Amino acid sequence: MERQDHDLAFMLKYENVAWYEDNAVRILDRRIYPARIEYVTCSTYAEVIEAIRTMVTQSGGPYIAAAMGMALAARQLSAGGGDFEAGIRKASRELSHARPTTAEKMSAITEACVDVALAAKAAGKAPDEAIFFNNIEVVNRRYARSAATAVHLVNQFPDNATVMTQCFAETVVGMMLRECRSRGKTIKVICPETRPYFQGARLTASVVHDMGFDVTVITDNMPGYTMKAKKVDVFTSAADVICMDGHIVNKVGTFQIALAARYWGIPYFVTGTPNREHPTIDTVKIEERAEKDVLEAMGVRTAMEGVHGFYPAFDITPPKLCDGVVTDKGIFSPYDLYAYY
Repeated sequence: MERQDHDLAFMLKYENVAWYEDNAVRILDRRIYPARIEYVTCSTYAEVIEAIRTMVTQSGGPYIAAAMGMALAARQLSAGGGDFEAGIRKASRELSHARPTTAEKMSAITEACVDVALAAKAAGKAPDEAIFFNNIEVVNRRYARSAATAVHLVNQFPDNATVMTQCFAETVVGMMLRECRSRGKTIKVICPETRPYFQGARLTASVVHDMGFDVTVITDNMPGYTMKAKKVDVFTSAADVICMDGHIVNKVGTFQIALAARYWGIPYFVTGTPNREHPTIDTVKIEERAEKDVLEAMGVRTAMEGVHGFYPAFDITPPKLCDGVVTDKGIFSPYDLYAYY
C-alpha cells in the first residue's frame, strides 16, 4: 500500500493523528500543539471518547481516533469475556456520539468497524488487529479522496493567489499545499485564529508553515477588512456537515466570512462530501460547548467573574453564499448535491 500521507506536514501523518499500538490509542494533543508535542494515551475506549469530547483532537482527527478506539474496544472485550457482539455495538454507539453534530458521519465509521470485528471473530482472528489494519486502509482511501479534492480546489486558484481559510480543514489543507507545490504554484494563506481553541493559528498555520508556504494569522474579527486589504482571491473551508439541501455546517465564524466574501465578490468553495444522512439542515444538531471556553484564552481568564459566555461550536452557511462544493468527483452546485451520487 502506498501511503497517501507522504510529503505532508508532521501533524497530518497517520501516526500523529491517532494510532493504536501496545493495547492503547495514542492521540496527538492538538490543544497544545505546536507549543508542545505531546500525546494523550488512552487505555480504554471510554478514554478515547473523553479525548474526542474534550478536543484533544478535532477536525478530521476524531474520525481516526474513534476508529482506533474501536480497535481498543475490541481488545478490551476480547480480554474481558461476555457478549462480544453486544459490547462492540455498544462501543460503536458511544464512540460515534462523543460529539453530537457529527454523530451520523461518525456512526458510519464505527459501524464499519463492528462488521470487521465480527467477521474477524468468526474467522478466529484477532478483532482488534483486523480493525486496525482495516482502519489504515480506510484512512489511506480518505486521504486519496482529499488529494483528488485538492486537484479541483487548486484549479480555482489564480497564479500567486491569496487564500483565506477557516478553522483547520485537516487533510485538505495539506493536500491543497502539496498539489500547489507539485504544480509550482505559489500561494499565500491567511488564517483567522479560530477562537476559543485557536485551531487556525496553531494548527492550520503550523501545517502551512511546515510545508513551506507563506502564512499570516489574523484575529477572528478581521476577515472582512483583511479580504480587501490583502486582496484575497478565494475563501475556502472544510465542513463538518454538508446537507443535501446545500446548507454548510462548519466551525462557528464560517458564515460571517462567507458573508464578507460575498460582499467583496470573492468566491467561497467548501470541501467535503455531501451527507445523505442530512437531507435538510433541520436534521443537524448544533453543539453548544461550555461557556467558560469563551471567557478565557489558552487557559487565562479574559472576562470578569459573573459575566456569561455563549459558545455554539458550529454555524450554518446557506447555499446562496457558496460558489461550489468541491469533492473528489469535481465541483458541484450547492443546489444540486444529489448529482454527486
